[in-house]
Amino acid sequence: MSTHYRLGSQLDSSFDDLVQRLQALQAGLEEEKGQCWMLGADDQTSSHRLLLNCLLDIWYLDGQDGRATRSYPGLVAVSSKNWQLLGEVNHAKVSFSHQLDLIRREFPDELPEARKRLAERHQALHAHLVDQGLARLHLKQTWRQLPGCELPVEQIRFSWYSSGRSIRRISVKEAEYRLLQMNTDAAHIEIQLKKLAGLSPGEPLAQVQSQAPLMRANLFFSDNQPGQPERKAMNIAMPLFLLNDEGRLPAFNQPSQEPPEARTRARRSDTKLEDEPFLPSLRVYRYR
Repeated sequence: MSTHYRLGSQLDSSFDDLVQRLQALQAGLEEEKGQCWMLGADDQTSSHRLLLNCLLDIWYLDGQDGRATRSYPGLVAVSSKNWQLLGEVNHAKVSFSHQLDLIRREFPDELPEARKRLAERHQALHAHLVDQGLARLHLKQTWRQLPGCELPVEQIRFSWYSSGRSIRRISVKEAEYRLLQMNTDAAHIEIQLKKLAGLSPGEPLAQVQSQAPLMRANLFFSDNQPGQPERKAMNIAMPLFLLNDEGRLPAFNQPSQEPPEARTRARRSDTKLEDEPFLPSLRVYRYR
């Protein structure tokens, strides 16, 4: 069997397994009907319906930004049985992601066709979305993990985190290369290339990317044992599964449905980057 065919077959099998695990978890949750809460839902019934639907929301919609992922903050209490199903789902997600990485490394040009083929294998999964213009499989929404906590939780406090950003070092040479890929006849690119030429080749620069607002859950644990933390913070884009055989949720606050428009945290006084971008087209800053 050729490597190309083998990797394609393994990717198909891992996707089929993931879908089956997700459907098994859906069935387990529907049968158990433990307490759940989903941001934006009006009551327990609508929360439960949104919970079941979000597990298999793994598709792009027409017009959706390719970098964007839909978020489903929430809480769900699950029994030991469904906790095991949750673990099987997350294991299947890791396996699927691994198979995609192999395709990317060995046959990167085959990825679009593989994504199309996977979607066609499970038409029933997105039949209800066809009228809305379903496009293709959303890989990140497919492999992202479902968060869980098996320690007894006394209270959960939700809050929006809207000030996140990723910062990575970038060399003068790399910045120059990226600018040269743009329209070098444009005046603003020419200005930035001249500014860059005035730097020492070894000066480190920083490329900054603002991150989308995310929901953060602060978990406070009830039965503190030696070595067990008193609290834990988790960023949750998917419902947080809590192991509780009684099917009950701990006390929690009700956050706003939308993140605040303004920055809610004070800017650090010891920031290492200059206030204004040095190369605006690349979102590149100099260090102070």
